Amino acid sequence: MCTLHLADMGADVTKIEEPVTGDYARSIPPMQRANSSFFLAVNRNKRSVTLDLTKPEGKKIFLKLSETADVIIESFRPGVVSKLGIDYDTVKNINSKIIYCSITGYGQTGPYRDKAGHDINYCSYTGVIKQVKNGEKPSIPNFQIADIAGGSLNAAMAILAALVYQKTTGKGQYMDISMMDGVLAHSATALVNLSYPDADMLTGGLPCYTIYETADSGFIALGALEFKFWKLFCETIKRNELISSHLVFGKDAEKIYEKVAEIFRANTLAYWIELFKEVDCCISPVLSFKESLKNEQVVARNMVFNHEHPSEGNVLQFGLPAKSSEYQFSIQRSAPLLGEQTEEILSAAGYSSEEIENFRTKKII
Repeated sequence: MCTLHLADMGADVTKIEEPVTGDYARSIPPMQRANSSFFLAVNRNKRSVTLDLTKPEGKKIFLKLSETADVIIESFRPGVVSKLGIDYDTVKNINSKIIYCSITGYGQTGPYRDKAGHDINYCSYTGVIKQVKNGEKPSIPNFQIADIAGGSLNAAMAILAALVYQKTTGKGQYMDISMMDGVLAHSATALVNLSYPDADMLTGGLPCYTIYETADSGFIALGALEFKFWKLFCETIKRNELISSHLVFGKDAEKIYEKVAEIFRANTLAYWIELFKEVDCCISPVLSFKESLKNEQVVARNMVFNHEHPSEGNVLQFGLPAKSSEYQFSIQRSAPLLGEQTEEILSAAGYSSEEIENFRTKKII
């Protein structure tokens, strides 16, 4: 996702893959044809090179490609790139301006540095999962918070800042991005609420900021944190006596919540959507993901579209979530087949056709 965003914004991203299996994401179900739908969705605008980094010749090719690179991004466990001989210290000796970004679960230091992990683990360690409750049991978010916010976006932000520094000073740097760090550092509301354990302000504890069920088992989200929105909400449902109970906590909150819940249970979701259609008080239906793709705002912003891949067929894609007056996003390249641009990139790096064929014979590429 990090390199997807960079590629969508114009970077020339070369994806290094194993010669036989390639990126494991290529085979994650559901499959399109030869590649998974997930892989095709997050690898557009990139080029693919196959390279066996465990062989000396493969390492030499990688280092040759590194000579003209601005950025290298890797997500092995700590220590792996050093064993392969393609670590930051090695690369910076041939390219002093290189920005070398390592994305890992726990970072390059600390007692967890060598532990395996996934999004569920980084979120559980940082208290995120315990804040999301389904009854009394913590729930797994349906969005990979640590992978995306903690890893992808933090890395992209740091790389863009490093590129500014690189272009102004000519100096490169090493970047240690931890997904666990990224989740923790963005838990600002949880941090400030440490002194108020009963506040539960943004996780359902406030009657003005929570989810209510409707008569037909639909759900509606109310986010009237500001008093003006709560007042308008109460006036719309004709319950002005609730206006004074805006930010209430504990037992008082439970009483107000039940009163409002009873009101919502009296009518269908369609009824409430229509009632609040022109009322600006931070209220919205709780949509399924499939429903959200057809939402009028999503459609108006061109955030979802179909792209015809030359060999994989029709692929559902997200648009770039950043609109710019000076840059128009487009798909310049469909997600690459395994090693699709290997010869093109090695030729540009100065290798002859004979050398490339020799690499292929030795299964280096």
